[in-house]
Amino acid sequence: MSDLLARLARSITGHWKTALLIAIASVIGIGILSGTAGEAPPENFDVPGTESQQAYDLFTEHSPALAGVDATVVFNATEGSVDQPARKQAIEESLKEIKGQPDVLTVSNPFSEKAGAVSKDGKVAYVDVRYDLDFGDVTKVQSERLEEATDPVKSEGVEVAMRGIVIDAGQQEQAPVGELIGVIIAIFLLTLLFRSISAMIATLLGALIGVMVGQMLLVILAAPLGLPDFAATIAMMLGLGAGIDYSLLILGRYREQAAAGDSTRDAAAKSAATSGSAVLAAGLIVMVAIAGLLVIGIPLIGKMGIGAAIGVAAVVVSALTFLPIMIGALQRWLKPKKLKHVLPSPAFGRWAERITGKPWISIAIGVVVLLVFASPLLDMRLGSPDDGNQPEGKTQRVAYDLISDGFGKGVNGPFLIAVDTPDGAKQSKQQLDAVVKDLRQVDGVANVSPAAPSEDNEMATIFLIPTTSPQDAATSDLLTELRDTVLPDATEGTGLSAYVGGNTASFEDFSDKVSERLPVFIMVVIGLSVLLLMAAFRSLWVPLVSAVFNLLSIGAAYGVVVAVFQKGIGASLIGVDSGVPIMSFIPVMIFAILFGLSMDYNVFLLSRIHEAYNEGDRPRESVIHGLSRIGKVILFAGLIMASVFSAFVTQDDVVAKMMGIGLGLAILIDVLIVRLVIAPAVVTLLGDKAWWLPGWLDRILPNVSLEGHLVENRDPKGEPLAPELANDPIYEKP
Repeated sequence: MSDLLARLARSITGHWKTALLIAIASVIGIGILSGTAGEAPPENFDVPGTESQQAYDLFTEHSPALAGVDATVVFNATEGSVDQPARKQAIEESLKEIKGQPDVLTVSNPFSEKAGAVSKDGKVAYVDVRYDLDFGDVTKVQSERLEEATDPVKSEGVEVAMRGIVIDAGQQEQAPVGELIGVIIAIFLLTLLFRSISAMIATLLGALIGVMVGQMLLVILAAPLGLPDFAATIAMMLGLGAGIDYSLLILGRYREQAAAGDSTRDAAAKSAATSGSAVLAAGLIVMVAIAGLLVIGIPLIGKMGIGAAIGVAAVVVSALTFLPIMIGALQRWLKPKKLKHVLPSPAFGRWAERITGKPWISIAIGVVVLLVFASPLLDMRLGSPDDGNQPEGKTQRVAYDLISDGFGKGVNGPFLIAVDTPDGAKQSKQQLDAVVKDLRQVDGVANVSPAAPSEDNEMATIFLIPTTSPQDAATSDLLTELRDTVLPDATEGTGLSAYVGGNTASFEDFSDKVSERLPVFIMVVIGLSVLLLMAAFRSLWVPLVSAVFNLLSIGAAYGVVVAVFQKGIGASLIGVDSGVPIMSFIPVMIFAILFGLSMDYNVFLLSRIHEAYNEGDRPRESVIHGLSRIGKVILFAGLIMASVFSAFVTQDDVVAKMMGIGLGLAILIDVLIVRLVIAPAVVTLLGDKAWWLPGWLDRILPNVSLEGHLVENRDPKGEPLAPELANDPIYEKP
C-alpha cells in the first residue's frame, strides 16, 4: 500500500497540470450528476418492533389523519380575549383557509364546546392541523402557507405562534455560521502551525474539495440509498474536521522531507507512503466506526452512518489525490523558509521525557482526569428535548410557553393510544369507556378524551394528556406505567389491544431501541477497529489498550454532555436551559464519530513511534522521538477539529449544540489527556511487547505498512536511483 500511494503521489506531483485538469473535469462531472439526481425518497422514521410503531401502523391503516405530521397554531390575545366577535371571526376565516390548503386533512375548532382548546381566561386558543404527509414529505412550503393564512388574525391584535413537525421543517435552513467559524479558526491555526500562507491554502483546499465532492455524492446517492437530510450535516461536520487533519498530516510530512533536501516528487512520494498510509488507515477506521451504526437496527440512524462514511471517504481520497496537485502547483512556496519550522519540537521532546520517566504516575493522573469528566455519565437520561429548549422569541418556543401557561405542559406532548377493536369500535363502546375510566385514575394524567372510533369502525383512538412536559422524566415513567400495568390490566379479557403512540412515545421507543442495541454496536466497532490497528502495526497489545482508553475518552465526552445539558453547568453560555434529556441518537453518534477520530490521532502518534522503533530506537527513546516529531501536529489537528465541532453550538437546534459540545470538548480531552499523556506512557511500559503479534495472528492478518520503508528516492522519470546516489533510510533522525 505504501508503495502504491508513493507512486500515485509521485505521478500526480510530477504532472500536476494534467492532474488538475482531470480533477476539475471530475468535479464538474460529479456536479452535473448531482444536479440531475432524482429526488430522495421520503425519510424513513420507522422504529421496527416498537409499540409506537404498532400504533402508527394502525393509524396509517384506519385513521390516516393521526399518522401524518401535524402543526399546532396558537392564538394569544394581548388584550381582552380571543373569542371577541371580530377576533373569533378572523380566526375562523383563517382556519377555513388552512383547511383548504393542499395536504391538510383536518383542522380542529378551538371554539367547540368539547375541544377545551381555549384557556380559562380566554386569552389563548390553540388549533391542531393534521396533514396527509409523512415526516420526510414535509417542505418549507407547508410552513409558509400556514403563516400566510394566519396573517389576517394579527391585524385584530392577536399574536400567532406555531410549533410542530411542519414548522420545524420550514425552519431547517440556516446560514452555515458554524462551518464558517470553524474554517476561520482553522485558517488561523494552520497559518500559525506552518508559518506559511501557501501551506495553509493547500491544506484547506485539500479538505474543502473533499467536503464539496462528498456533499455532491450524497445528493447523487440520496435517492438510491434513501439517505436522510441530516446525513449531509453529519458528513459536513465530520468531513471538514477530518479532511483538514488528513491534509495537515500529509503536507506536514512533505515539508519535513522537502526541508531535508528531497526533491518535490520524492518528498511527495515519501509523505504519501508514510502519512498517506496513516491517513488511509485512520479514514478506514472512521468509516468502519460510523457505518457501524447499521447494527443499531433503526433505518434512519444506519443511513446517517452510511452518509457520513461517504463524506469521510471523499476527504480521504481528496487528501491522497488533490493535495499532491497542490504540492506540485505550490512547490516553490511550500518548502519551509526556516528549518526549525519542521524540526522535531524540543518542547514536546521534553514533555515526552517527563511522561515516559514516570509512566505509571502519568497513566494514573490521566485516568483520574478522564473519570472525573465521565462521572456525570451515571445520571444520563435519554429522551427528546422539547420546544421549551428553543431560543426565547422563536415561534416554537412562544407557542410552547403559551400552551404550557394556558393548558399545562402536557398538552405539548399528548399520548395517542391506538386501540385495536376486533369486534368493531362502536360495538366495544362499553369496554372502551372502562379503559378510559381506568386511565383517568392514573397519577400524572391531566386529561383523557373519550374513545373516538375510526371511520371504518376498526379501531378507536384515545388522547391522553400528561401533567408533565414531553421531556420530563415523570412523563417517561408514566409511559412505562401505562404500557406495563394500566393498559394490560384494563384490556385483559376484553379482546382489545392498546398501543401508546404519538411523538413523545415514539421518541421514548427510539431511545429504548438505541439502548438495547448499543452493546452490540460497541462490540462490532471496537472489534473491527482493533483488527485494523493490528494489521497496520503488527501489534496485539497497542490496539487493545488503545480501545480501552478510547472508551474512557468517550465516557468523558458523555459526561460533559450530561453535565452541560442535564445538570446545566455552563448551559446558559450556549443558550439552553438545564434539565434537558440527551437526544437518544446522540450517544451512538458521538461514540461512532469520536471512536473513529480518536483512532485517527492514535494512528498518527503510533505510526511515528513505531517508525522510530523500527529505526533502532529503544522503546522509551522511540516514544520520545516519535512524540517530538508528531506532537505539535496532533495538538494543532485536535484544536482545529475541536474548533470545527464546537462552532456548531451557534446553531439554534439543541441537538446540534449537543453534537458540537460533545464532540468538540471530547476531541480536546482525547488529544490532551489520552494522546499526549496516557498513550506515550502505555507504550513505554509495554516496551518491546508493544510491537509483538502472535505468529498465528501475524499469518492471517494482511500486512499494511504505515512506515513506507520500501519507498526509494527516484529520478525524474520515476526510476530508482543508483544505490550510491540514494539517501539512507528516509527517516533519519535530526
